[in-house]
Amino acid sequence: MIDSGLRDRAGRHVTLRSVDDDNWRDVADIAPRDDQRTWVAALAARYLVLTMRSDVWTSLAVYADETVVGHVMWGVDDDGSRWIGGMVIGAAEQDRGVGRAVVRTLADWLAAQAGGSVVRLSYHPDNTPAARLYTSLGFTPTGTLEDDELVAELRP
Repeated sequence: MIDSGLRDRAGRHVTLRSVDDDNWRDVADIAPRDDQRTWVAALAARYLVLTMRSDVWTSLAVYADETVVGHVMWGVDDDGSRWIGGMVIGAAEQDRGVGRAVVRTLADWLAAQAGGSVVRLSYHPDNTPAARLYTSLGFTPTGTLEDDELVAELRP
């Protein structure tokens, strides 16, 4: 479990946990709001399959107290940079500070890992809510595009 002690606006404790036999179905069923489907998968199941088929990405279940409310994944690039990707917070859980807690928790954890360096993520340039969130957490756009998404980084 990755736990920074952060809470959402409702006071729920936000933690990141391994996807396992007990929670994978709940994680797979996580769906964003309809207006976000331009930028993220319609279901977190797509990201679970990606992590099963890739040596780069690892999926995590997002919990608010003891309820699965989202999915996020992380990976390490060839240059040693740590990446955050595939974050989906359930539609009913939006605008409660869960995503902010997830990004802060995972970025801090990734930066603290042995050999840790810069933490990166990417988002579509038209996704202004994501841009606001990541900028407010200290991520700086690099000007580089990765698969039509703007890369942003958080330096130690």
